[in-house]
Amino acid sequence: MKRILALVASLFLTVPAFAHDFTAGNLRIIHPHIPQPFASAKAAGGFMAIVNNGTEPDRLIGVESDIAMKSDVHESKVDANGVGTMEHVDFIEIPPGGTVSLEHGGYHIMFMGLKGTLTEGETHKGVLIFERAGRVEIDFSIDPPTGQGSTGQMDHSTMDH
Repeated sequence: MKRILALVASLFLTVPAFAHDFTAGNLRIIHPHIPQPFASAKAAGGFMAIVNNGTEPDRLIGVESDIAMKSDVHESKVDANGVGTMEHVDFIEIPPGGTVSLEHGGYHIMFMGLKGTLTEGETHKGVLIFERAGRVEIDFSIDPPTGQGSTGQMDHSTMDH
């Protein structure tokens, strides 16, 4: 029993090693990551949380990365009939004292035209572009695949736009 408790405790102690944060002025970017897409994927989604500890709003207005031909800020929505859509947005507002989560089913980074395979455990450079904070260099970690194609989550592996 003590061995099991020790194992469980060690797992909880190792979780922060996988998370990573970046700070730029009043902004904190928490765990930018890409769930590992299928090897044949043409696109992938990027996710994170952005905290604004300042007194003024900021806006995420763009993203750059060498892993894809094109990287955009997108929003997924499901209408009253259950039909899902995804579209480019010009910006994401991060209110003062607020947190915005880029996650499945909402705002996210869309990497289109992947230039190679993304493998769990890798990290890839990227730049988030903010209206106030400017260009913020980050690393996207490639995390384990998460429910690609499952109910409630959009499968980015076949997106080609």
